[in-house]
Parts: sequence; C-alpha cells; structure tokens
Amino acid sequence: MTIRNILLVAFGGALGSTFRFLVSKLLQGRVNTDFPVGTMAVNLIGCLLIGLFYGLSERTGLISAEWRLFLIVGICGGFTTFSTFMNDSLQLLSADRILFAALYTAGSVFIGLLSVFVGMQLTRLLP
Repeated sequence: MTIRNILLVAFGGALGSTFRFLVSKLLQGRVNTDFPVGTMAVNLIGCLLIGLFYGLSERTGLISAEWRLFLIVGICGGFTTFSTFMNDSLQLLSADRILFAALYTAGSVFIGLLSVFVGMQLTRLLP
C-alpha cells in the first residue's frame, strides 16, 4: 500500500460520491414517487460500471492496476458500495464458492437490514 494508491482511491471516492449525489437527486427529482428510483438507478449503474471496468481489466489489460484502484475501488466504491458487493458475490460464484457466496449475500442483506434497524432503535435511547 503506497500513498499514491491511497490518494487514487480517495480522489476516485470523492468523485464517485459526488456523482452518486448528483445522479440520484437528478433522477429522483424527475419522478413523482416515494420509491427510491434515484438510489436504485445509482446502484444498477454502479453494477454495470464495475462489471465493465473489471472485465476490461481482466480480459483486455487496458486498465492498469492503478487505474483499476481509481475506477473500481475509488469511483465505483464511492458511487455505490452495492456494486462492490455484487462484484464480490460474483467473484465468489465464479470461483465455485457457492456456500460463501450465499452466506455473504444473504448475510449482508439480512444482517445489514437488521443493523440499520438496531442503529435506528439505539437513537431512541438518546435524550
């Protein structure tokens, strides 16, 4: 781990987070619904992007290790961690680690949902 790699991820993450905010707000503002269209769109776009970047990196070598950090970990990670979650799940499935993929996917969804609920409940203890 070098300072350069940390800066690549940090800069990419800042860009990704900014893109997430802008895209989500833009899309949500164009529809009249309480359904989180903006967030869902960001998550799906992020999944597509991480698949494209990972595929280009693995299959063509067009993306160097540093660009991979910047694009996949930084931008996609900042844009949506959902894309990273889906990529990790796919990598486990591709490696025939079916049980790990199932545990990771189900555990992340159900324990994540439970964790958000518990966190919200804990705030009720505040004065």
